[in-house]
Amino acid sequence: MGLKYYKPTSAARRLTTGADFSDISKKKPEKRLTRGKKAISAHGATGRITVRFRGGAHKRRLRDVEFNRTKIGVPATVAAIEYDPNRSARLALLQYADGVKSYILAPVGLSVGDKIEASPTADIKPGNCLPLKNIPIGTEIHNIELRPGKGAQMVRTAGGVAQLMAREGLYANIRLPSGENRMVLVDCVATIGQVGNVEHELVRLGKAGRSRWLGCRPHNRGVTMNPVDHPHGGGEGRTSGGRHPVSPWGQPTKGYRTRKNKRTQNMIVKRRK
Repeated sequence: MGLKYYKPTSAARRLTTGADFSDISKKKPEKRLTRGKKAISAHGATGRITVRFRGGAHKRRLRDVEFNRTKIGVPATVAAIEYDPNRSARLALLQYADGVKSYILAPVGLSVGDKIEASPTADIKPGNCLPLKNIPIGTEIHNIELRPGKGAQMVRTAGGVAQLMAREGLYANIRLPSGENRMVLVDCVATIGQVGNVEHELVRLGKAGRSRWLGCRPHNRGVTMNPVDHPHGGGEGRTSGGRHPVSPWGQPTKGYRTRKNKRTQNMIVKRRK
């Protein structure tokens, strides 16, 4: 993928960059692997706003991505590289030898016609899926499971890559993109390589309207609100809040640790901060 620049015909256009989609080989998705998606409204079942500053995104369909590679030992051919409006990464359409089709996240270096496989004995090359106990130390990986058989939950964004640092007994030590080192069971599977579309982080929206296409509504600051709406609100004239930054519900928002899962606390070898 490369970046596309525009002629500065307006102030917004001058700053706008976008993807050139040169890596896309198929425009329309596989119909059987898509389903409808409810429009973003940010309202709960009672009609009240449950998530602030969301709504009005472009209409889109969900793709059924195979985060749990169940076709063990069945080779697959990459039929196409596709765009997914619901995520930053690209999708690879796989055609298995038994005729079944599915989507996976497309890693860097995977192209149409390549052969990949999910197997404990698969080669160490981008797109192949293996248990952590069968992956060499130092290998770059993504799409990592937290529980065996549950499906990949970590390192799925565009350009995301983790590294297998060590193995000891039942656990493998993985360095995540955030800098955190975490222990994961060696029976969990991961995919070799780095998630594709690495240049996604360089894209500049350029204008407010492009954020609205993504479902982001205008975000007003707490200090501009009334005291009934936010702890920072109120005061005569412009104020800076008069206290340490907090959320509308009074929870500190800068540097305050909110992690409450003590059950897996000992799995974190090194925190990201």
